[in-house]
Amino acid sequence: MIRARKRFGQHFLHDPAVIGRIIAAVELRSGDAAVEIGPGRGALTAGLLQAAGRLDAIEIDRDLAALLRARFASEPGFVLHEIDALAMDWRALARSRGARLRLIGNLPYNISTPLLFRLLDCADAITDMHFMLQKELVDRILAAPGSQAYGRLTVMLAPRVHGQRVLDVGPGAFQPAPQVISSVVRLRVIESAWPIPPRFADVVAAAFGQRRKTLRNALRRHLTAAQIESLGIDPASRAEQLAPRDFARLAEAANAESGTALA
Repeated sequence: MIRARKRFGQHFLHDPAVIGRIIAAVELRSGDAAVEIGPGRGALTAGLLQAAGRLDAIEIDRDLAALLRARFASEPGFVLHEIDALAMDWRALARSRGARLRLIGNLPYNISTPLLFRLLDCADAITDMHFMLQKELVDRILAAPGSQAYGRLTVMLAPRVHGQRVLDVGPGAFQPAPQVISSVVRLRVIESAWPIPPRFADVVAAAFGQRRKTLRNALRRHLTAAQIESLGIDPASRAEQLAPRDFARLAEAANAESGTALA
């Protein structure tokens, strides 16, 4: 039995009931461009492969890759990519599959956020994502403005995906058991996403960089208090009080101001 490695943040799912619920929730169909990120020992892999007929699996751990290669050697629909998910060319994979990707994975907690941001940049190559994540992270993804969990990740995901909690999973479903509760989240890529201004990420990062600062102070490098107020936004408010589209309006104004300065 291959042991979990701390450097990869591995916690292997083993609860049959949870495995069954996840596979049912994903609702793969034959011909879907299914991709499993971090299959580990293959707890979900067989069910996903059976549902879709072909499965691309992304695994960085050499020992686990060897185990998977041996286990699914007789399955022509199983394609293993021994690579870091953060380095994967998702658009190239979608082109090779001839369809937008459906991603599934029990993501290591230590790469969850950077991988989500990486996948946002490739949203046009993705249909949906079903990920097991730390419950706290899912709370942040699904948070409403004004709540304590609402933050940069919530806002950055909002224009591109619609999130829905599928189920919460206790530590006992994993080996070794993590110290936290996990959640499975469904992220569907929004087909008619609202336009994202070029400086959207910069404005969001600045606004949430120091949560206790007002917008007047947090965005002073991008906009004046008068410019913020001209958008109908109170410059004395804080980032967590704004809806995601408010940040788009701020970014548009910052872009316009930058263009004026350069002219």
